[in-house]
Amino acid sequence: MKKISISAAVVLFGGSIAAQSTAGITHKPDTSYSTFSAYQGTKKTNPEIRIVPEEKLLLIGEERNINYTHVGTRKLWMDAFYPKVKSKTKQIAILIIHGGGWRTGNRTQHFPLAQQLALKGYVCFTPEYRLSTEALFPAAVYDLKESIRWVKRNADKYNIDSAKIVVSGFSAGGELAAFLGVTGGMPLFEGINTPATVNTKVNAVIDMDGILSFTHPESGEGDDSKRTSAATYWFGYGKKEQPALWEAASSLSYTGEHTPPTLFINSGVVRMHAGRTDYIKILDQYRIYSEVHTFEGAPHSFPLFEPWFKPMVNYIDGFLKKVFNR
Repeated sequence: MKKISISAAVVLFGGSIAAQSTAGITHKPDTSYSTFSAYQGTKKTNPEIRIVPEEKLLLIGEERNINYTHVGTRKLWMDAFYPKVKSKTKQIAILIIHGGGWRTGNRTQHFPLAQQLALKGYVCFTPEYRLSTEALFPAAVYDLKESIRWVKRNADKYNIDSAKIVVSGFSAGGELAAFLGVTGGMPLFEGINTPATVNTKVNAVIDMDGILSFTHPESGEGDDSKRTSAATYWFGYGKKEQPALWEAASSLSYTGEHTPPTLFINSGVVRMHAGRTDYIKILDQYRIYSEVHTFEGAPHSFPLFEPWFKPMVNYIDGFLKKVFNR
């Protein structure tokens, strides 16, 4: 595990080594990425795709708009999906984090995934987090760490085994899921003035087309030549201005012997799994289990559509059965 640089630490704790841009903080929701907009863009090259809808499932219980924490007066919400028939054994919990370049997207996009995984016996949660229109890195990390704490505090209510907590996510959500996995319990990323009464370590990671490093040669983030990149908005610094911060925000910087087993489900877009090979090499060094499944030729937004949705659900189920001997 690498040590975070002094310059990156100063920025994270609100210092001012250089002027941090807050131009992206508009306090207005960015709705540019939605399931429908992804469909409109993707069907041009993949006319066979079908949006996976939400369903009314008699066997699944749902609780929507749960206030899991607040930041000042800002309430943060999540949703729960779980089998109605209570199992005699404690269940695996899966947090599903939405994508959208840390700036747009919505947790409701993964309600269909949460429903289908709940049908297989998992207890699923879809937390929101503050996007770059509202707060810069690492605010989203702090929010999602608190969502992990909330799930653990409510483990008995939802019949969850608190030693079987999984973080998953798509795109920016996949990047965040991996980051949560490698920084569980790390004081720097636990949140400001957050009591450490519940640890944030998780037991498995599912990364669906989320990058592992912002500074890896495969990463497309940081090219601001035509327009401001999503990561530049999120960090408030360009890659050349604060490269140490970009590296400090990369999961690959902390991958090591305590990294949880990890499942990678990827599209055919190479830049969306930047750092994956190096990450897996470290896991292999410590004999930590990992799997990779690639939908060759699939578009980046594959988790939202058939024909990839059902195989993705089965990959997730198969991976978790192996990891937890389920």
